[in-house]
Amino acid sequence: MTKKERYAYVLDWFQKNMPEAETELHYENPYQLLVAVILSAQCTDKRVNIVTPNLFKKFPTAETLAKAEFEDVEPIIRSISFANNKTRHLLGMAKMLTEQYHGEVPDTVDELVKLPGVGRKTANVITSVIYEQPNMAVDTHVFRVSARIGLTTNAKNVLQAEKQLVANIPEELIHIAHHWLILHGRYICVARRPKCERCGLTKVCKYYNSDMKYIVEKAD
Repeated sequence: MTKKERYAYVLDWFQKNMPEAETELHYENPYQLLVAVILSAQCTDKRVNIVTPNLFKKFPTAETLAKAEFEDVEPIIRSISFANNKTRHLLGMAKMLTEQYHGEVPDTVDELVKLPGVGRKTANVITSVIYEQPNMAVDTHVFRVSARIGLTTNAKNVLQAEKQLVANIPEELIHIAHHWLILHGRYICVARRPKCERCGLTKVCKYYNSDMKYIVEKAD
């Protein structure tokens, strides 16, 4: 099977079986999504969704958050991983957003990555989810799933994986393909003991059709 055929099969399967896919983070506007994605780094979406309602109630806009002090924010997000650093990131992000962008979330990756706490992955999430731009955010799930299936080859880091995926996925599908791969990795193609028996992609999956799955199962 060629790479082109593998991509075609995978994308067709997702389109038929997961026609609607979106982030599991709860948000009502670009500012809220930006805050939620910053908080979600090395933390579960479930935990973030527990914390953000109180945070957004107290700081509904970038302007209100920009006026806050560390002591106002940290207690609210204390159950989030790396709460101290993320508090500083949120305060810095809000101040910069207010002072340089009038409280509006930028719509380009280059502008977004200038904000404290915003890396390329976060910027890709914002531009793809909010603005439906053809950007692929590669987290641990996307990196693992794309490598296992065979969508990426010998990608050493997330940037290499991102470039391979963007080069082979039709532009109009990139923003939703991000969610397909994340959700598949979160619930089916999990890190330990992937649920291959529930997967509809085994026919084209390099991992499933190799000896690696048996090595992993034996190690577990």
